[in-house]
Amino acid sequence: MENKLEKKPRVLCLHGHGASAEILKKEMELGWPQTVLEKLDLVFLNGPFLLQDKVDSHGIFHPPYFEWFQNDKDYKEFYNFDECVEYVEANMEKYGPFDGVLGFSQGAIVTATMPGMQRERVVLTKIPNIKFVIIISGFKFGAPEFGCPKLAANAYSSPIECPSLHFIGEKETKKTSEEELVKCFVNPVVIHHPEGHKVPNLDAESVKTVIAFINKVKKIKMALQGNSKM
Repeated sequence: MENKLEKKPRVLCLHGHGASAEILKKEMELGWPQTVLEKLDLVFLNGPFLLQDKVDSHGIFHPPYFEWFQNDKDYKEFYNFDECVEYVEANMEKYGPFDGVLGFSQGAIVTATMPGMQRERVVLTKIPNIKFVIIISGFKFGAPEFGCPKLAANAYSSPIECPSLHFIGEKETKKTSEEELVKCFVNPVVIHHPEGHKVPNLDAESVKTVIAFINKVKKIKMALQGNSKM
């Protein structure tokens, strides 16, 4: 069992705003077939802050609910982002090493900044380089309608070469901003789905695309391991 897990890409999973590790785990189990999930060693992490809002919009999911950072209603000012990144890095040290990061919604916003911030050496210096990201419904800090935390100011200053897989829903209210984020990555893989702001159900074609992406990053991982032994 240990050897099988070691061969799979180990992925840290960051949930959306007002959710939890358990909620994201259930959402992925409901929408993604085992043929995909069994190819990844998924580790789900709760956000560092208990949700400040009092409204329970989940219905079937029980509290506690968490968030990664806070922002004003216009998404111009962001709070506690530095603490968020420190928390993520500490957990990647504790439970890693990780090959990639997956994020949904607010978790995807954090995920998308990580390769660029690591490249700039402003944070995430205590962990191995992130080899890939999977971004579900995540927008770009610094897009025309959004502000940007100081820590992430240069995250998108040049094209990001980290392999990326993006999920964009046709009914997303922030679809344009999500497409702006895609442009920041070199050779991104994009899956468009007919749903809205949610972890999508994967159809047969999407399953093929996701598995092909996983196989690609596994080859990259093996090549890097081979080079390190030379």
